[in-house]
Amino acid sequence: MSSHYAEARPTYPIELYEWFVGICANRNLAWDCGAGSGQASYTLADYFELVVATDASVKQIAQAKHHPKIDYRVVTAEKSGLLDSSVDLITVAQALHWFDFDLFFKEVKRVMKPSGVLAVWSYGRQSIQGDEVNTVFQNFYSQILGRYWPPERHHVEDGYQSIPFPFELVDTPKFEMKVDWTLPQLLAYLRSWSATANFMKANSVDPVTIVESEIGLLWGDANTTRQIQWPLVVRIGRN
Repeated sequence: MSSHYAEARPTYPIELYEWFVGICANRNLAWDCGAGSGQASYTLADYFELVVATDASVKQIAQAKHHPKIDYRVVTAEKSGLLDSSVDLITVAQALHWFDFDLFFKEVKRVMKPSGVLAVWSYGRQSIQGDEVNTVFQNFYSQILGRYWPPERHHVEDGYQSIPFPFELVDTPKFEMKVDWTLPQLLAYLRSWSATANFMKANSVDPVTIVESEIGLLWGDANTTRQIQWPLVVRIGRN
């Protein structure tokens, strides 16, 4: 799964980055926490002198693209190893629900400058252009994979409302995440899910094959693109 994770993930809108970078007092150091294979880190490098990208997974960091302004490190979110009051921006893209909230927020307060910014975001269940295709997909998500989603998934489903956020919230515009994907791109994304891996481990069957033919018939030409849309939840805070 890790080797295909980065290429199967949707990209975040550039407007989102420009918004929270724009409210940073300085652009010296950004910490991308739970960076995975570095998707957000790579974009942040366009704005900051240095980006420290951390993840607890050796496999995820191994898939990250080299960049001269990114320092990739395998460490936990709760023990970053960064200096006190050294970070201008801390980002967490689709990863906060995996952390120990109390310990992570304590670490954020330790390493973030008094003028620093914390930006966390997540995206929930997508919808697919075309009612029939979308119906098959929604059934796959909730019925076939339903009990194979990890417990932490409920935080994503409720838009992170169940996660404490001990910071001064910054009013933030609404952002959306959309892509135009072919059928192979969609199937690769479904196969990158943790629930898909859990299903395969329990049943020795790739669950995507259960719906692949049905979706394919409804999709038409596999190289035709359809719009995929995700709800994007963004929480931005200051000390």
